[in-house]
Amino acid sequence: MTTDATRQDVRPASQSIDESYWTALLHEGEHADTNHPDNFDTDYDDDHADAAEQEDNYPIYSGADAEDWDAMAQVADDDEVIALRVVGYNRGGLLVEFQSLRGFVPASQLLRFPSTSNTIVRRNALLDRVGHTLDLRVIELNPEKNRLILSERAAQAEPGGRQDILNTLKAGDIIEGSVTNLCDFGAFVDLGGLEGLIHISELSWGRVAHPTNMLSRGETVRAYVLGVDQDAGRIALSLKRLRPDPWQTVAERYQVGENVEGHVTNVVDFGAFVCIEEGLEGLIHVSELAEGHFLHPRNVVAEGQKVTARILTIDGPARRLGLSLRPLE
Repeated sequence: MTTDATRQDVRPASQSIDESYWTALLHEGEHADTNHPDNFDTDYDDDHADAAEQEDNYPIYSGADAEDWDAMAQVADDDEVIALRVVGYNRGGLLVEFQSLRGFVPASQLLRFPSTSNTIVRRNALLDRVGHTLDLRVIELNPEKNRLILSERAAQAEPGGRQDILNTLKAGDIIEGSVTNLCDFGAFVDLGGLEGLIHISELSWGRVAHPTNMLSRGETVRAYVLGVDQDAGRIALSLKRLRPDPWQTVAERYQVGENVEGHVTNVVDFGAFVCIEEGLEGLIHVSELAEGHFLHPRNVVAEGQKVTARILTIDGPARRLGLSLRPLE
């Protein structure tokens, strides 16, 4: 399943990546439509809430019995598949019940769920499953926070398969999986009943506005394993580590005074950034944009515009490249 890759700049999954995992699962939960409206708090703020707020807004049922938590913990420990009835939904997924417990199945963990951002299509797809019974596996259980998260996708794995992945994978391995969900901060990849996260900063050495610009749901990708957190069951992945860092060899491939072609990626008050190859951006300072006076760099260049610039400075370790559009004096 995996092969060793060259160890380069390997780092474990950061705390921000771990917390972002929950943001992805719960960030869309809003306006619940459930058979138990008095028992759930579903007032989500999916646009601005951070991870801690998301935990506070998780649908909580206050009448859960300790014995039921123990029973569900045994199901999780045995890695069993359990059939549960869908009792409601919110914009983020489905609500299921197990005796006195209420569980949440994120939409990204459902099989055959439409890969669209159309809210009406998503709502109808969730509504159609209310009253049905799903085969599920526990992917997170926390009685202290009244949190029970389940997955239909994880239920497809063989018993013990998810733990085998955690035990087998290590930093530096290369693994193949299917993209299951794309959100503002990254992409989730199914590795066989267990998901890994590619943070947006690990998609490319260059600038990425949104993961949807690089990946699509259902797409098969090869990824580099940054780190494995066995206790939390989380895996940090990277796409850019499969390719060399262009800044490490920039001084060998370019020279000061050389003319290079590129396209403008961003225009700011102090100048414009130009991409000359994937992952390699240089700055044209406002003083190097043109002769004479102008109100703003946007009066000289625009995003997406192709330009030919002269290299003024190269600093690979600092990841800085100075460019100029002014003619030689």
